Amino acid sequence: MAATPTRAARTEPAPGPGLGFRGEVVDFYHRYRRGYPEAVIDALVAAFGLTGDDTVVDLGCGTGQLAAPIARRVRAVVGVDPEPDMLSRARSAADGRGLTNTSWLLGTDTDLPALGALLGAGSVGAVTIGQALHWMRPDDLFPTLFPLVRPSGGVAVVTNGSPLWLQDTTWSRALRAFLERWSGRRLDYACGTDTDSHQRYRASLAAAGFETHETYVAYQASLDLEQLVGSLYSAFPVDQLPAPQRRPDFADQVRQALIPEDRFTEQVRVTILTGRKR
Repeated sequence: MAATPTRAARTEPAPGPGLGFRGEVVDFYHRYRRGYPEAVIDALVAAFGLTGDDTVVDLGCGTGQLAAPIARRVRAVVGVDPEPDMLSRARSAADGRGLTNTSWLLGTDTDLPALGALLGAGSVGAVTIGQALHWMRPDDLFPTLFPLVRPSGGVAVVTNGSPLWLQDTTWSRALRAFLERWSGRRLDYACGTDTDSHQRYRASLAAAGFETHETYVAYQASLDLEQLVGSLYSAFPVDQLPAPQRRPDFADQVRQALIPEDRFTEQVRVTILTGRKR
């Protein structure tokens, strides 16, 4: 597909410190962003009755955190993302895992009509959107997906827990305070993980003709300082990453802000909002 506006061109508020999912940020994104528990993949397979005959489109695929595990359950996965660097890393990661049934296309939600024309009506088992819908226009997107998916297939909006700086823990509140001082901006945008966003998404799915359902997978994750800082870097715009020689100092500032803790436990709740085509 033709190149389209990147994530940075969207009008939504910035997630955490900023935008710019390209260049060196992709390395941090691939290494430190949360993956999805196998139970999430099980839930997606069950929701749409996915089999080895199905094709799945993963919209806003990043480096393949959701696309790769789904690919082991279906005939083919098409990952779509507006950042060429993300797609390059997704492709190399899939090759490294021995996946031969993945394709990676440059595009955004506005390119789905063209993809639908290419694949054909009713040709897709599911369209998955893993913590990326806040960059898109659901009211426009979901009606274009309805004819693309087969009967009993549908759309899944998957949010993999709250941002690190918006969790209900002492260390998360301290992290948010530090980041707001460091960046000079408020960090209160939940990246589509909040209840109000889920309600809007559910209403948009229903308006497009999908039968909606919501389920959850909960798990606990423990991060050390390196993992925490790496996750933060994955949310920075590439032109605002601390210079390599300044990163030890940044990490030390984070550590000082979060003393006395040296490991950081997350209670993660993955929300799986599905819209099923009757």
